[in-house]
Amino acid sequence: MPPRQKLLHLCVLLLAFAGLIAGTSLLAYRLSLAMGLAELQVTGRHRLDLYASSLEREIDKYAYFSTTLGLERDVLQLLVSPQPALADQVNRYLEQLNERAGTLAIYVLDARGLVVASSNWRRPDSYLGEDLSFRPYFRQALETGSGRIFGIGTTRGEPGYYLASALGGAQGTLGVAVVKVGLQQLEQSWATVEAPALVADENGVVILASVPDWKFTTLQPLDPATRLAFDQTQQYNRRALAPLGVVELERLEHGARLVRLPRVGPERVSMFPVAGKFLAQTQALPGTPWNITVFSQQEEVRGMAASRATLAGVGAAFLCILALMLNERRRHLKDRLAAREALQQAHDELERKVAERTADLSAANLQLQAEVAERTRAERTLRAAQDELVQAGKLAVIGQLATGIAHELNQPLAALRTLSGNARKFLARGDQPTADGNLARIAELVDRMGRLTGQLKSFARKSSGRPQAVPLRRAIDNALFLLEPRCQRAGVVIDIELAPPELQAWCDANRLEQVLVNLVGNALDAMAGQPTPRLDISAGQRGERIELQVRDRGPGLADEARSHLFEPFFTTKEAGSGLGLGLAISAGIVADFGGSLSGDNHPEGGAVFTLDLPIAPEPGHE
Repeated sequence: MPPRQKLLHLCVLLLAFAGLIAGTSLLAYRLSLAMGLAELQVTGRHRLDLYASSLEREIDKYAYFSTTLGLERDVLQLLVSPQPALADQVNRYLEQLNERAGTLAIYVLDARGLVVASSNWRRPDSYLGEDLSFRPYFRQALETGSGRIFGIGTTRGEPGYYLASALGGAQGTLGVAVVKVGLQQLEQSWATVEAPALVADENGVVILASVPDWKFTTLQPLDPATRLAFDQTQQYNRRALAPLGVVELERLEHGARLVRLPRVGPERVSMFPVAGKFLAQTQALPGTPWNITVFSQQEEVRGMAASRATLAGVGAAFLCILALMLNERRRHLKDRLAAREALQQAHDELERKVAERTADLSAANLQLQAEVAERTRAERTLRAAQDELVQAGKLAVIGQLATGIAHELNQPLAALRTLSGNARKFLARGDQPTADGNLARIAELVDRMGRLTGQLKSFARKSSGRPQAVPLRRAIDNALFLLEPRCQRAGVVIDIELAPPELQAWCDANRLEQVLVNLVGNALDAMAGQPTPRLDISAGQRGERIELQVRDRGPGLADEARSHLFEPFFTTKEAGSGLGLGLAISAGIVADFGGSLSGDNHPEGGAVFTLDLPIAPEPGHE
C-alpha cells in the first residue's frame, strides 16, 4: 500500500475510533444523568414532605388559638361595653396567654379595626389604640370569619404569621382576635438541612427560607399595580421585594424543574451550595395558600455522570485498541510465518558462531578468574597490613605513655607498701578501726590501678572493625583517662562541650579512642612550653552527621605543615619523637567509618582538627 494511501487509511480509522468513543461517552452521560436526576427527585420529594410536615405542625399548633378567645366572657364584654378596668384585666390575661404559648403577640380589635386589648400593653410600642382596619387579615376575618396571612408588623417591623378569627355574639360580629406567630425557630433549623428550601406566599413573596438573603424576595418580578396594592395594605411594610432571579432551564416529569440560582449578597459559609444549577420541586402547603420549594444540588449527579461517561469512553477506547491490536497481531502472524525459514537459517549460523566464541570465552574466563583471585589476595594482604599498622600505632602511643603510666603505678604501689605495714602494726596493737581504714584505702588504690591497666588492655587489643553505636562522651573520657598524667604534668585546662551530651557515633569504639588519643597527644605536644595551655573539645549534630573538634592553644600550623598534614612519614617533631604516621593512620581509620578528618588554624589562634562522623541510627533502623 502506498504511503499516502496508508496515511489516509490511518486518519479515517482514527476518526472512526474518536467518533465511537465520543458517542459512547455522550450516551453514557445522558443515561447516567437521567438516572441520577430520577434518584434526586425521589430524595427531593422526601425532603419536601419532611419540610412541609414540620412547617404544618408548627402552624397547626396555633390554628384554633384565636378562635378560643371568642369563648372568653371578658373579651366579648370588652367589645360590647369598653371599660378601663375590664380592658386592664383582658390585657393581663392576653399577656399571660402570650407568654405561655410562646407567640409574638395576641391582641383584640373591635369592629372598626381599633386595638382594644393587647398582650404587649406594657411596652412603649404597644398596639393599643392603633387602627389596623387596613390589614388584610382583619378584612378577611370580617368577611369569611377567619383570616390567615404572612406579613411584617407596621409597629415593630417584625415578620410573622397572623391568625385572625371573628368574635361574635347576639349582636353579630363584635371584633376580631389576632394571634401573631413567629417562625424563626423553624427557619433556624432549616439552616442546617442538606438542601436549601423556601416558602412563598400567595403573592409569590418568599416569607421563609433556609438562606437568609432569600427572604422577602419574589419568585417573579412584581408589576406596578401589585406593588401599589402592597404599599396600601402595608403587608410587607414597604420592603423592596426584589426578584430572587430563579431561571428555569428545563421542565421534568412530576412537576420538577431544572433551574439556576444566582449568587445573592456576599458569599457566606453554608452547609449546602446556594448558587448554581438545582433540581427544584414545589408543593402546596395544606391549609394555607403557600407553596414550599426544595432545591437539590445537581453538581454531584452531574459529576457522577461525567465520571461514568469518562469510564465508558475509556472502555470504548480500550476495546478499540484491543481490536486494533488483534488486527495487527493477525497481520504480524502472517509475516512471522513467512520469516520463520530465514530465522531458522540465521539461528543455525548463530549456533556455529556461538560454539566458536564459547571456546574463546572459556579461556578468557579462566584468565579473568585468576586475576580476580590475585586481586582478592592482594586486598586481603593490604587490609592485614593496614590493621597491623593501626595496631602498631596503638603500641606506639602506649610506649609514649609508658613513663606517665609507670609513675601513676609507682605512687599507688608505694602507698600500698606503707599502708599494709601500718595495718599490721595497728592490728598488733588491737587498733581495729584504724586498720580497717588503711585496708579500705588499699582497696581504693587497687581499684584505681585496675581501671588504669584495664583501660590500657582495652586500648591495646585489636579491634573487630565492625561499626556500632558509640557514646561520644565515653570515648572522649576514655581517651583523656589514658592521657591524664600528661595533662596533669603540663597543667592543661580541658573544656568539654557536647550538644546534646547523649550523642552516639556509628563507628568502632576502640579505633575512635585511638584517633582521639592521637589528636589530644598532638595538641599536648603543640602546647608544650605555653604559659596557659588549654584544650577545647566540642561536638554537635549537623543533620545526620556529628562534627567533633579538638582545638589547642599552641602556635598553630605552618603553611607547609597544612599542605602535608595527612601524608605518611611527614612530621614537624624532632627526630626520634615520632614517625609521622599518627595523622595518616587516623585519617584512614575515620575514612573507614564513612567520615573525614581535617585540620586547620583557628581564627582565634591555635590549631583545630575536625572529625566528621556518621550519627548512629535509631534502634530498629540499622
